[in-house]
Amino acid sequence: MSFADLGLSDELLRAVGDTGYTEPTPIQASAIPPVLMMRDIIGIAQTGTGKTASFVLPMIDILAHGRSRARMPRSLILEPTRELAAQVAENFTTYGKYHKLSMALLIGGVQMGDQVKALEKGVDVLIATPGRLMDLFGRGKILLTGCSMLVIDEADRMLDMGFIPDIEEICTKLPATRQTLLFSATMPPPIKKLADRFLSNPKTIEVARPASTNVNITQWVVPVKGTSFEKRRVLRQLLGRDDVRNAIIFCNRKTTVRELNKSLQQHGFASGEIHGDMDQPARLAELDKFKKGEVTILVASDVAARGLDIKGVSHVFNFDAPWHPDDYVHRIGRTGRAGATGVAYTLAAPDDIENIENIEKLTGQKIARLEALPGADSSAGPEAAEEERPRRGRERSQRRGRSEAAPEPIATESAPEESSTRPRHAARPARDERPARTERPAAEPRTAAPRQERYADRRRERDEAPDDGGWNGPVPDFLRVTLTV
Repeated sequence: MSFADLGLSDELLRAVGDTGYTEPTPIQASAIPPVLMMRDIIGIAQTGTGKTASFVLPMIDILAHGRSRARMPRSLILEPTRELAAQVAENFTTYGKYHKLSMALLIGGVQMGDQVKALEKGVDVLIATPGRLMDLFGRGKILLTGCSMLVIDEADRMLDMGFIPDIEEICTKLPATRQTLLFSATMPPPIKKLADRFLSNPKTIEVARPASTNVNITQWVVPVKGTSFEKRRVLRQLLGRDDVRNAIIFCNRKTTVRELNKSLQQHGFASGEIHGDMDQPARLAELDKFKKGEVTILVASDVAARGLDIKGVSHVFNFDAPWHPDDYVHRIGRTGRAGATGVAYTLAAPDDIENIENIEKLTGQKIARLEALPGADSSAGPEAAEEERPRRGRERSQRRGRSEAAPEPIATESAPEESSTRPRHAARPARDERPARTERPAAEPRTAAPRQERYADRRRERDEAPDDGGWNGPVPDFLRVTLTV
């Protein structure tokens, strides 16, 4: 089957041909015809199967007939993250270049003024994250009464991020007679409830078992020792293999992303980073560098795990085994896309074993272990020096403590190796000829007199002491006053 068999327009087929694609993926072949027939769709497919094009392509042909009005978008696409929204916008630009469709992108992290200006001109396609859309709707900057098509993408991710209440409220603002497309990798009960409430007689399309991994991805678990330094050493060794053209490395924590990227750069790797603490322009800039090949390694947190369509990623590395098994499927789905093959490595320290067992339980398959790595990298880089420095400091402290506690014995003239290396000094008398130390008189033991008696003795001594004429001596007799009653 070709794209021409799906009923797409000649202009759209021309744009698809420019990208180099000739055959649709299973989800595209199954979803595009019913979408063109204005059916509601529930699409269940794992990441990397071409879900984005399965709704972008038919939307372009549907929206080609009509006219946009100010502040009233004709269609709405909801995405859970800024990166996914930006990626969908790129798809519309790529596939819609022979159509005159207007588009606006509503995401956080960028100035709101430019987005408002685009809405005032009128847009055919509005791509938004729920938070920014609700913000502009509350300010009265956007109307949803003219929206005839709604796409809820990555619905299970929306659920994880707590966006379901916002989506329900958005759906109530849309016209009741509309076309709704819902795509998700899994179908948990809350998503099923959402679909039952807001979709009308939908057609369900499922092209892969939920939580299954791509068969085109070769998966390995690499056992390592429990130290971060050992993980980095093994990672550098794997990255140095000839078949690693480019790679995405996933970490569980943002701090780990920053530290690992810095370490890789110190070892000469062309790496970049992307995580939630970066603002939107910086994150998009890093992604652009990776796509252009300016950096070949992208260290990322799970903010980049879902939906990012970066062509030609040869390897994925899990520096940390993900806490949630579902994230494993989406992480490794960054490689092996569009029919290509890929390799995924997961570095497994003792703390990661439980997470890997949960992943294997979810996917229903045992991941092969890579027990031994030939040609181990034994070079000590900057990290080894950093780990060695505190240890050397402790050793110096221990040596210093030993020298203070037990000084070296004084050598005599009878030691030949000392007499040949040290200057001659006057011979010291033998220990037996040294004069005996004078014994100090033993201190008188303290009396156990009560505190009041000791103070009384001190006052008596002070009063009975002779007057030396000083100002600080005992009180003179002429100052003594005797009170009589």
